[in-house]
Amino acid sequence: MWPDRRLIDLFKTEFPIVLAPMAGVMDAELVIAAAQGGALGSLPCAMLSPDKIREQVRIIRNGVTAPVNLNFFCHTPVELTAEAEARWKQRLAGYYREHGLDPAAPVNAANRAPFDAATCALVEELKPEVVSFHFGLPEQAFLDRIRAAGCLVIASATTVKEAVWLDQRGVDAVIAQGAEAGGHRGMFLTEKISEQPGNLALVPQIVDAVKVPVIVAGGIGDGRGIAAAFALGASGVQIGSAYLRCPESKVTAAGRAALAEGRDDSTVITNVMTGRPARGVQNRLMREAGPICPDAPPFPHAATALVPLKAAAEKQSRADFTNLWAGQAIAMGRDLPAAELTRDLAKSALARMKALAG
Repeated sequence: MWPDRRLIDLFKTEFPIVLAPMAGVMDAELVIAAAQGGALGSLPCAMLSPDKIREQVRIIRNGVTAPVNLNFFCHTPVELTAEAEARWKQRLAGYYREHGLDPAAPVNAANRAPFDAATCALVEELKPEVVSFHFGLPEQAFLDRIRAAGCLVIASATTVKEAVWLDQRGVDAVIAQGAEAGGHRGMFLTEKISEQPGNLALVPQIVDAVKVPVIVAGGIGDGRGIAAAFALGASGVQIGSAYLRCPESKVTAAGRAALAEGRDDSTVITNVMTGRPARGVQNRLMREAGPICPDAPPFPHAATALVPLKAAAEKQSRADFTNLWAGQAIAMGRDLPAAELTRDLAKSALARMKALAG
């Protein structure tokens, strides 16, 4: 019934829907629920220790027989200089005073680890059906080992140039991440946020430029969006924001309140939360210090100094310093169990495509 079954056949899922990996607001519970509904469940691993990844995969394997996707970052680490740290602490000083916090108190460094040899060995051990990457790809030797372990490889592209680069390196599918999408921009061949295209322009051009199936990420909250993705030539979709209000997500009470009030203009692309451009629900820090602030240190170091501020604000049920990543379709989210939401998305998409076909 789907006009393009390449992704279904590739992933061996019921529907051509990928649950987006959303670090910090989900774990195995949401992966299992989405997979039970027929989607490819994705586990965000960049902020997890090897033991935690093992634990989460074990829970997933015990909860569902469906395939699983493990997602990793491929950024190049940048050292935090004393000068950059001091400049950022000075920018945040007023917030520290407001909450009675000592800016000199030690804070654990933000953990967003890039894919490395140890992580590759872990993938070989766990053998997920799919491994996805953000910010490019790891070195060729790692890719060879991942494929030898029997895993498919997919990765995000924010431009046609990035998609072609991924295709040339043998990925099994490309995720076209439009400007509408929530979370960190997957950009790796450009730093020009102002040039980032939306999916209506991006997807057809990527479809024309690559040989592999294309997955659309960004701005999809219901069956109409899925049908539109297929009309643009895609083979499937990756959806994140629509799942944030599911009971299986780990979004805080303050975050859920913000999501419930979300509108089409509620999100912005900002660098103040982590040091790297990402789209999220606008909070106090984004409004007052950004959304793009030159004082923010490089990824992921901007997040470190925010840890005590985030904790203090959340104790007051405020999301002033909480990075709630979400896309422009945030208002289309619903309070449904993830399995039910997945099935409803697929059903409504098929109905829409049937109606359009006459």
